[in-house]
Amino acid sequence: MSEILSIVIPAYNEENNINLIYQELKKELKEIEFKIIFVDDGSKDCTYDKIQELAEKDNNIFGISFSRNFGKEAAILAGLKESKTELVVVMDSDLQHPPEVIHEMVKGVVEEGYDIVTTKRISRKGDPYFKSFMSKKFYKLINRLSDTKIVDGAQDFRIMTRQVVNSVLELDEYHRFSKGIFSWVGYDVKYIEVDSYKRIEGKSSWSFWSLSKYAIEGVVSFSTRPLRFATVFGSIVSVLSFLYLIQVIIEVLILGKIAPGYASTIAVVLFLGGIQLLALGIIGEYISRTYMQVKKRPHYFIKKRCGK
Repeated sequence: MSEILSIVIPAYNEENNINLIYQELKKELKEIEFKIIFVDDGSKDCTYDKIQELAEKDNNIFGISFSRNFGKEAAILAGLKESKTELVVVMDSDLQHPPEVIHEMVKGVVEEGYDIVTTKRISRKGDPYFKSFMSKKFYKLINRLSDTKIVDGAQDFRIMTRQVVNSVLELDEYHRFSKGIFSWVGYDVKYIEVDSYKRIEGKSSWSFWSLSKYAIEGVVSFSTRPLRFATVFGSIVSVLSFLYLIQVIIEVLILGKIAPGYASTIAVVLFLGGIQLLALGIIGEYISRTYMQVKKRPHYFIKKRCGK
């Protein structure tokens, strides 16, 4: 194979993995001419220094460093914008995405005619049971709520044609959920089943809270059904409350029964208050995204560059 491709690799505090993934890619892709685009997402360690050292030795290494941590989605976007080749690969820097699979991915595009070839995780080696369980539940939830279907286990590790990359770059939304965006643009997709391996070096920056926010981002970015849920559920509760009010009036004024005590009243008030706060929270999530989009702030700022 002599296809030229770019490999976009976001990195945050990955100083111990930069050289490792570079060596693995060089070893596995001897027959392919490729360029590596490292995107340092405002790391606090020496990640960019490692990238710069490689760029000084290898003309096929290009690196950029953000002015601060803008997040993985911004790093992927920056890498795609910097890429110029016909084929573009996106993968993580922690070697949980096996480089040897790139051969099969290139074949899927070049020989089989697919526009996107992406990997689908079939096992979660090293992941805690709770994390795996919640991940499966998230995919079920978002696929029920959204018209944009995301395959369970689909990873960011994928190869795309220039046409697909250009389509992705046309979407200028501020809050980006790449898994949903890659599915939303369409095109012909092939999935390759792979195992997910444990990190060799370092510790993941994804905490339970950050994963939870990422899940909420995915739901809000590609579905308005939570708003409909708030409307429908609020309407049902209002009808039931009105019927209960009629019942109380009939019991007190016609049947002469004594009105129930404060306990039931407080319980109803607290329940309705909770529903209102839930509905306001859902609406607030959508309003906040509209607010950020209207500001038109840049997704990131590049502080440094290295390589050609």
